[in-house]
Amino acid sequence: MKRAAEKLGLRVWTPEKLKPFVDEARAAGADAFVVASYGKIVPPALLDLVPIAFNVHPSLLPLYRGATPLQSAIRDGRTETGVTIIAMDAGMDTGDVLLQEGTPIGPDETYGELHDRLAARGAELVRDAVERHANGTLQRRPQSELARELGVSDAEIAATATRPLRKGDLAIDWSLPPRTIVDLVRSLAPAPAARTERAGETIKVLRAHVAPDETVVLDLVVPPGRGPMSGDVYARSAREKAR
Repeated sequence: MKRAAEKLGLRVWTPEKLKPFVDEARAAGADAFVVASYGKIVPPALLDLVPIAFNVHPSLLPLYRGATPLQSAIRDGRTETGVTIIAMDAGMDTGDVLLQEGTPIGPDETYGELHDRLAARGAELVRDAVERHANGTLQRRPQSELARELGVSDAEIAATATRPLRKGDLAIDWSLPPRTIVDLVRSLAPAPAARTERAGETIKVLRAHVAPDETVVLDLVVPPGRGPMSGDVYARSAREKAR
């Protein structure tokens, strides 16, 4: 985005923190902000500088607010998600809904694949929202109103709230149902990747599936210091190493 803006002769700022950036932003005289892939709260002082700040959020709000909506939806075995454009407020993804579009999640779709697909669609939707705002046709709907219409309870909204990933979130719990394990693998692929212990080392698991006998088969793994390889190749090398 920075390179594209510079080719158009647009000024680009890259502040490390947003609060000290308020004065520079005020001097720019912006009509609106667009926020994407920013997993923190934008300071109210910055939001107050413009009539509207658009946020591109990859979920069907009010479900899956927070920093990791795509990973969480896949991990939870959801079959649908979407993109929501909201007018930002002081909360975490709590602003009025401006545009929203749902999409199925493929049974084998990974976080990386879903991210790229929704990023492209999100860019189109936020452009549409900006154009509607400019011509006075943009409609706003409070999330509480949308939740009532969809039959989404406050408990479900709270239960699907997300947070940044932690180290413990990457570990595979083999006591869980096979499909749940595969969904976890999908939700973390290609990065940061699910982890498990095999042959005395921690390996990354990028792809897995549930076999007919309800066992989990590791299809693609990354051992320490090596590149991606099939689970069968890794298993053979581990057996040979153990001899």
